Amino acid sequence: MRRSKYEKPAPRQGAGLKTSAMIASLAGPDQRTRAAPFGHALVELAQSRPDLVGLSADLAKYTDLHIFAQAHPDRFYQMGMAEQLLMSAAAGLAREGFTPIATTYAVFAARRAYDFICLAIAEENLNVKIACALPGLTTGYGPSHQATEDVAIFRGMPNMTIIDPCDAHEIGEVVPAMVAHQGPVYLRLLRGNVPLVLDEYGYTFEWGKAKTIRDGRDVLVISSGLMTMRALEAAQALGDDRIDVAVLHVPTIKPLDEATILAEARKGGRLVVVAENHTVIGGLGEAVAGLLMRSGVMPDRGFRQIGLPDEFLDAGALPTLHDRYGISTAAMTRSIREWL
Repeated sequence: MRRSKYEKPAPRQGAGLKTSAMIASLAGPDQRTRAAPFGHALVELAQSRPDLVGLSADLAKYTDLHIFAQAHPDRFYQMGMAEQLLMSAAAGLAREGFTPIATTYAVFAARRAYDFICLAIAEENLNVKIACALPGLTTGYGPSHQATEDVAIFRGMPNMTIIDPCDAHEIGEVVPAMVAHQGPVYLRLLRGNVPLVLDEYGYTFEWGKAKTIRDGRDVLVISSGLMTMRALEAAQALGDDRIDVAVLHVPTIKPLDEATILAEARKGGRLVVVAENHTVIGGLGEAVAGLLMRSGVMPDRGFRQIGLPDEFLDAGALPTLHDRYGISTAAMTRSIREWL
């Protein structure tokens, strides 16, 4: 398969741990990656969208917005380490007809700037796109940086769309769709060398739609973000044991594609598992559980959640933490096998 100039093989296992195991790549050994897909997609889109501006809270390099800043320095605003100011400025720019892309870490947007996002952006239904790196457990730097509850926080905010893309391929398709959408958006951003997975399945992102990536008769995994990549890997491993696993990818967490989820959950003979890079409290798992309960749908073989525990997580090597908290491919495979 041809690779773009931004795409390169992932380092061998262990190579990414030499500088800091706490920011190890999410890519597996020899897995294809694409560098800074978010930043490159913004640069390409900006050629036809003069209204597009980028804002950072002193984290442009760590949200891949530096790519945009280098290409369009006159359309980039460095707001310093003040997330409340960042969101207020984005709201003001939106009122003046611009389409601001406000970037920071997910913990800082969800915890520190919540009230400003709620009242200055969401209540006014302004056209601000909030793209946040380090969602869920994608860093080993402990609770100060791990946004394990960001979806729960933003799900309760009226007018806010929540997008959780799986890989570099999907990020490249989400960016123009996000900018075209009228209204506030919260994007859970994967940064740096992001794995490439969904292009191998002929997947195309559609706003608000969940899609079956793989069909199966024994288990239905409903997943978002990087957990769709893990679900596909687990499905392959479980297939060796003749356990047939379907994977339903749900990139748009709010609003939820209820029709597709219900149609898949109603298929008989399957265990339904929701997998998310987020606490089991208030995220995709509880959204799906609530939908099934309200609709009177009870999966034949039960309902289970794979997600992070309701606690402050440890700091440490990221691969170790993923296995410890049950969201690694190996841990997911073990859990599904045990439930069956």
